[in-house]
Amino acid sequence: MRGLRARYHLLPDQDEELPEGHGDTAAEEQPGWEGAPAAPAPEELCRLVLSTQSSILRDRDIQELGPHLPPRLTQQPWHLLYCTGRDGFSLRSLYRCGGRPGSPALLLIRDTEAQAFGAFSATTFRCSNGFYGTGETFLFSFSPELKVFRWTGRNNFFMKGDADLLVLGGGSGRFGLWLDGDLHHGGSHPCETFNNETLSPREQFCVQDLEVWGLA
Repeated sequence: MRGLRARYHLLPDQDEELPEGHGDTAAEEQPGWEGAPAAPAPEELCRLVLSTQSSILRDRDIQELGPHLPPRLTQQPWHLLYCTGRDGFSLRSLYRCGGRPGSPALLLIRDTEAQAFGAFSATTFRCSNGFYGTGETFLFSFSPELKVFRWTGRNNFFMKGDADLLVLGGGSGRFGLWLDGDLHHGGSHPCETFNNETLSPREQFCVQDLEVWGLA
């Protein structure tokens, strides 16, 4: 974790500072909401419709996760853009197959202890010079019941990625979710961005399966 903290400029004594490159909003970053997003009204509940079967989520999981997506995505079919079983284990391939820029993305992970968890992003996962994303970003875990961890408003450390590392959420040197370049290893810690619990049974995990879903 020490190397990760140094790379992403989130050492404990830098809590109140934005990461390097974060101030250049015109180039990369997108503004977050001023406060955590409200839960959708019952009449606006969103269904998660997958065009093919997921190897990670069960039908019950899909039904439970759907209402937590933004209402504007109601009934839109999600397509499997990347999966390790088909496309191999590579973060570079994930970026390459991850969908159109600005299109929502759903990251699903199952670790070697059969725990399912992941993240929703309003924009595709990509390499970046600074943190990017919006307050719609959230983490979730089925442990075994669904738990959703939304933006707290305490910082804008939504996502940041390069060829060797993808991180979601941060603060005080801790990342809500991170994946290494070969997608075999990752980790999860409670972080200020989402006030999340550890998503996997262990703070560092091995990936069994990984999928990225997006809109056509």
